[in-house]
Amino acid sequence: MLVMRRAALLAFALAGSVAARASAQGWIEPIRPFPRGSIERIRSAVQVAVAGRIARVTVEEWFRNTGPGLGEGTYLYPLPGEAVFSDFSLWQGDRELKGETMDATQARGIYETIVRQKRDPALIELAGHGLLRARVFPINPGETRKITLRYTQILDRAGDAWRFRYVGGPSGSVASRSFRLEADSAARFGDPYSPTHRVSVTRSGGGLAVTLADSSWSGDLELLLPLARGLVGMSLLTQQPVGEDGYFMLLLAPGRAAQAVTLRRDLVAVLDVSGSMSGEKLDQAKAALVQLLATLRPSDRFRVITFSSDVRRYAPGWTDASGEYVRDAQQWVRALSAEGGTNIAGALGEAFAAAPAEGALGVVVFLTDGMPTVGETDPERIATAAEQNRGAFRVFAFGIGYDVNTYVLDRLTERARGTTEYLQPGGDIERAVGSLATKVSSPVLTDLALRADGSDLYDVQPGSLPDLFAEDELVVFGRYRGAWSGERSVTVNGRRDGHAEQFTTSAPVAQGSGAEYIPQLWAARTAGALAREIRLHGQNPEIVNELKRLALRYGILTEYTSYLVQEPNQLAVRPLLDRIAPAPAAQVGALSVDQARREAKSAAVANAAEAADMDEAMRGRVTGHASRRVGGRLFVRRDSVWTDVAHGDSLPVVQVAAFSDAYFALLRALPELVKPAALEPAVLVAGRRVSIKIEAGGKSTWQDGELERLVREFRG
Repeated sequence: MLVMRRAALLAFALAGSVAARASAQGWIEPIRPFPRGSIERIRSAVQVAVAGRIARVTVEEWFRNTGPGLGEGTYLYPLPGEAVFSDFSLWQGDRELKGETMDATQARGIYETIVRQKRDPALIELAGHGLLRARVFPINPGETRKITLRYTQILDRAGDAWRFRYVGGPSGSVASRSFRLEADSAARFGDPYSPTHRVSVTRSGGGLAVTLADSSWSGDLELLLPLARGLVGMSLLTQQPVGEDGYFMLLLAPGRAAQAVTLRRDLVAVLDVSGSMSGEKLDQAKAALVQLLATLRPSDRFRVITFSSDVRRYAPGWTDASGEYVRDAQQWVRALSAEGGTNIAGALGEAFAAAPAEGALGVVVFLTDGMPTVGETDPERIATAAEQNRGAFRVFAFGIGYDVNTYVLDRLTERARGTTEYLQPGGDIERAVGSLATKVSSPVLTDLALRADGSDLYDVQPGSLPDLFAEDELVVFGRYRGAWSGERSVTVNGRRDGHAEQFTTSAPVAQGSGAEYIPQLWAARTAGALAREIRLHGQNPEIVNELKRLALRYGILTEYTSYLVQEPNQLAVRPLLDRIAPAPAAQVGALSVDQARREAKSAAVANAAEAADMDEAMRGRVTGHASRRVGGRLFVRRDSVWTDVAHGDSLPVVQVAAFSDAYFALLRALPELVKPAALEPAVLVAGRRVSIKIEAGGKSTWQDGELERLVREFRG
């Protein structure tokens, strides 16, 4: 039995002698030579059972000898920290073979020896971890051997949530990988959330099960299990790079709808009934409005407005949401027909004409499929008037098809604590509006604002915090200035039923470790917000330059920048604004709608899996050579060197020989280089005042003080 002291982590160890390298938790190091690639990992499974704050983890791996002769070696496994090992076995038929443990100092020596011998950069990430070791008895050709590892750990606390971490690494060539976490009491938890992966959650028989939505999952897994603690639960995670301002991620997890305090709502439903809406679109929209009205409670009020060439109202003013009035309004909606033009300005003027009551949540739901053709038709004047007249209303807009003016709709919701959703032709209007109706049926907290004790929060995303609704988690990213050491707190202020409320959570901060995905997610959201700002308000040079700087620093591909590799030895960033960004107020058609949808997704991205998908979708903008995102940076390959796109010709370059003493000392001094150093055959990483190139030649030792100076210049 072994109790480890460090944070709970499982790291992948990968050897060049194994065909399934870069693919799973452990690896087999041969004792005697055998044909390269003869032992393959064919399956890997991780199962976690949570009882209280204790997680019992079982890891199973299956290896097959696909070579012509016997395979024999030693199975090595990086140990998680703060864990108690209860069982480790390698099975030879019914025979159980036990393993041995060694401390981190021994482990690091073994790792570095293997790396030097194998010249395998994938191993360098493991330096410093403990190792579990088991002798693998001869495996016959065609034979499959299973390895089972069990350990127990105490889950970390992250505000009002338990935090489970599993360092997974890339998916590689494993044929099958699976993850499943089960909790014995579903009532103790809200909806689990992962900032790194998409998860599927099921509740059955009082229990809770979490699986990953992607069968071939990869990367480090972070999973938060929010505790069911009344109105609002908060979880705070931070990342403090050495020498830089920090990053934070705040998860607000409100209770279930039954726990939410009922707030009065004043709802305005605005429906386009112009001629272009005729047919299935109008039928769906009417059904959606009928469903929306059905979510009202007796304490609520409503108005229904339709528009084509003129504007019609169900009633002159507010109507109490009693059963009789709601049923009558639903019948009025069902009888609507489509004809005429599109008077958007008149509809918005009527929607904002009657203000919501004091203490009530005012919500406008606006549906249209076209551009303004009647009354005021200038998009800029329509948007400006709507902003001036909106008052306290929250606005949620739905653009149907490709003929909508995205500028008008996005300006309508930009500062209104709402959202715009764009539905492609043939999209399910009823489902989209129904989802919103469910969301706004249980408001928990409005008028949100953040503050932190002893620190200055800035560049918070989303910039205008939306209202918080039951069963609808809100994830906020941002930066903080100064060293946030020890334990600091963040407070959320808001209003509930006309009264001020505040909720506070705290988190310990450790520099340079923990949640490396947070900067990337913050950058993805910020890039989306900047791109939207450019589209709605024009090409401000400062904002364009900030977007370009962000793209270079964090390796983000955007609609507004592309990376172009030019020979010889030139890397340029060029703006694409002249080609893809129409002037504000003139944004109509499929291209504008698709761009608005991408920006909305980028601004709302909440986990690294979504950010990676968005990045992959933009890969077509990298031209000339292959590209790869590693360690929060973007690299392009040119002249056999993976080059950080943030590197400029003005930066001096220090060359370090791979796998030398200087190399290992460098990675210990600058752990942020560990992942980029795995790029082969050479990599060039940009720092603040110097870049570092790792290749076959270069420095193999450091003079006194030389490495310390390099670290200072690299981090600036």
